[in-house]
Amino acid sequence: MSGSAGASRAAPRSASAAERPSLAGGVRLAVFSDTWLPQVNGVTRTLDRLVKAIRARGGDARAWTTSDPGAQPDADIVRYPSRSFWAYPQLQLARPDAAWATRELTAFRPTLVHASTPFGIGLGGRSAAKRLGVPFVTSYHTSLSAYAKFYHLGALSAPGWAFLRWFHNSGRRTYCPTRAIERELVDHAFAGTRIWSRGIDAERFSPSFRSPSLRAELGVSDDTFLVTYIGRIALEKGLDTLVKGMREIVARTGTRKIAFALAGDGPYDEACRREAPAGTRFVGMLAGDRLSAFYASGDLFVFPSVTDTFGNVLLEAMASGLPVLGADSGPTRELLDEGRGALFPAANPGALATAVLALADDPARRVRMREAGLAYARVRSWDAIFDDLVLDYREAIAEAAAEAAAETPR
Repeated sequence: MSGSAGASRAAPRSASAAERPSLAGGVRLAVFSDTWLPQVNGVTRTLDRLVKAIRARGGDARAWTTSDPGAQPDADIVRYPSRSFWAYPQLQLARPDAAWATRELTAFRPTLVHASTPFGIGLGGRSAAKRLGVPFVTSYHTSLSAYAKFYHLGALSAPGWAFLRWFHNSGRRTYCPTRAIERELVDHAFAGTRIWSRGIDAERFSPSFRSPSLRAELGVSDDTFLVTYIGRIALEKGLDTLVKGMREIVARTGTRKIAFALAGDGPYDEACRREAPAGTRFVGMLAGDRLSAFYASGDLFVFPSVTDTFGNVLLEAMASGLPVLGADSGPTRELLDEGRGALFPAANPGALATAVLALADDPARRVRMREAGLAYARVRSWDAIFDDLVLDYREAIAEAAAEAAAETPR
């Protein structure tokens, strides 16, 4: 992890098998988030892993989040009444309720509160932590400045940055997934930033899952170049750029065998299906071995989003042995650096088409990208990342205890 003023810390270390079961001993973590499983996105999967990682290291963890009609009862997931956002039905919204959050935390007795959102549930968690004197940390998952630009709302306004700065700077840490995001926040006077990166499950994502039978099911022959996308089918993910780029590829290639397959669902699904070239395969939401096989069975993975703060699917694609083409943005550029992938100018369908066709014609470059991506993915251990995060949690808790002791009259 790294500090906000350019200070550096030791690289993440993986605890030994003997150390890990007690690394989080005494830590009682309360996580506040506006999104949780069964909603599937990078945030929910990362936070679910966080709760499990704390427990695997001898601590305790519980999550407070929004209600969800598809959720199964879970004593360790406390849900607050919420309603779906009219413009985005998959998103649940809840009002801040400090009194409710205070009652919940009083009963749980956390040693640390971690909020992953500055709205709704996160505001309630912040207020309760402050009332009870519990150390408070945050993580930054959504690039609101990128969203504002994408939806043509202009730059995030000064009041918007002031609110985010107030929320995050009220905690002891703001965990950022990439250095690109950390630099942006530091430029806006965020304090206490740290890098909390992301890892990969090497047993779940691997070239060994490549499946000729799945390719045949998708109507893809051995001599067909298969371009894939996995993620939310939403406008902010750059799907309009992808679809227009796909159509241009078809217009340029004539009889050439290039196929497209998209996995995921979301509010842009109907429009995407309507505008995509004939023959494009939409396979919906995938999980388990089916997801692993879909990743590994492509020939090129395309990531058109400029709003992601990390892009977990990029790492999953690299671990699956795919060369990756991404829209040029700070976080994506960071992940695809050093030959691990290729970039095209964001929101430029023509450039996307040109880049895809160039890579289709350059198998040697694809092999180099594949090998560099695999090497990078193989060292992205979730264990090392969570070991380092737990050590930083303990440091934040100790800092708060030392300050409280210094303030106690003698």
